[in-house]
Amino acid sequence: MRALLNSLLRTQAGYGVSLLRVVTGLTFMAHGSQKLFGWFGGYGLAGVAQWMESIGITPGYLMAALAGSAEFFGGLALVVGLLVRPAAVSLLIAMLVAIISVHWANGFFITESGFEYAMILGLISAVILIEGAGKLSLDRRIAG
Repeated sequence: MRALLNSLLRTQAGYGVSLLRVVTGLTFMAHGSQKLFGWFGGYGLAGVAQWMESIGITPGYLMAALAGSAEFFGGLALVVGLLVRPAAVSLLIAMLVAIISVHWANGFFITESGFEYAMILGLISAVILIEGAGKLSLDRRIAG
């Protein structure tokens, strides 16, 4: 069990990944808080659920709660550097779903609601999944 935990938490990444992880985590938290709580001009769960249903993602309320939770709590995990790899997996999945179901048809550029931004956030999540949390993280401290 200890070996499994160490492989999950171990990281050789440096300070740069730590900085990238924190900034990306704050970004995800902001987007998740729009979906879950309606903060920062967001629509909250009811509004996001209605929109998801309208584009064929059902059941809308559950999917809105899952997307918002992945972004908010996954982002929080990135910020504090705890269980970063599982959080990165959930964030990567959320970004892949966003790209496929919402942004792909609009092309690349974010100015046209394209997949550019979701792709970059997904790529950062993949890097964090591969590299781990970095030097300034609880994961590294726990793994020793």
